[in-house]
Amino acid sequence: MNQYTPPKVWTWNKPNGGAFASINRPVAGPTHEKELPVGKHPLQLYSLATPNGQKITIMLEELLARGHRGAEYDAWLIRINDGDQFGSGFVEVNPNSKIPALMDRSEPKPVRVFESGSILTYLAEKFGEFLPTERAARAETFSWLFWQMGSAPYLGGGFGHFYAYAPEKIEYAIDRFAMETKRQMDVLDRRLAESEYLAGPDYTIADMAVWPWYGGLAKGRNYNDAAQFLSVHEYKHVQRWADAIDARPAVKRGRMVNRISGDPAYQLHERHDASDFETKTQDKLQAAE
Repeated sequence: MNQYTPPKVWTWNKPNGGAFASINRPVAGPTHEKELPVGKHPLQLYSLATPNGQKITIMLEELLARGHRGAEYDAWLIRINDGDQFGSGFVEVNPNSKIPALMDRSEPKPVRVFESGSILTYLAEKFGEFLPTERAARAETFSWLFWQMGSAPYLGGGFGHFYAYAPEKIEYAIDRFAMETKRQMDVLDRRLAESEYLAGPDYTIADMAVWPWYGGLAKGRNYNDAAQFLSVHEYKHVQRWADAIDARPAVKRGRMVNRISGDPAYQLHERHDASDFETKTQDKLQAAE
């Protein structure tokens, strides 16, 4: 490996290579004019089925499963590799140009909400679900929610990037982030040894936030063969928790929304009605062509 000596002043003069290189740049703001579509429902979601995107579609499907008709939503696909997140309309909803982003048009003045943890909290408070009201339980929920916000970048941008996506394998980087990822899995495993869900006996937005990242890793869905590399079968309590959430019907539906990879039967590129799960998955659309 060539030794790299950083210059005194960094400049962006070459692409960084690797998967997702097209989404990285050192400046904010829109690159092109493009309005966002608006559907018929109160909530307009602009997203992609990454772990962060799944958090919100799972939450919305869970709310609908509990009978909250006001949680009906349109889920519009944002193709981040095509730069959709840099369109002017998207930047108006999320100036950080990251999915997911939500517009709540049920309010007298439409409300924009960005950052997945913020969206989960907003929806939980709006509908009075999946967030305890008792002070200690609420604090525990927020602690694990924000644990995910602080920890997952080491899993995704750290381990996942250098293990699965970087243009070259760098032993130091992979070892460093593999160690931290295993430490985080151990944190979860110890907590779930004493508690059914992360915040206590009840399923909350903390579980919805953590599960797509760490449950996905536990079930071998993230970063190619990372599950074997990290020996995730050793984390028995994480596995129990991941399986329990995996079996929830709303979670199964939420994982499908805005998905553009994998089995076409589990890809619902856009969701505008509950019936779309039965009629508009990619396998059915392809069969009808």
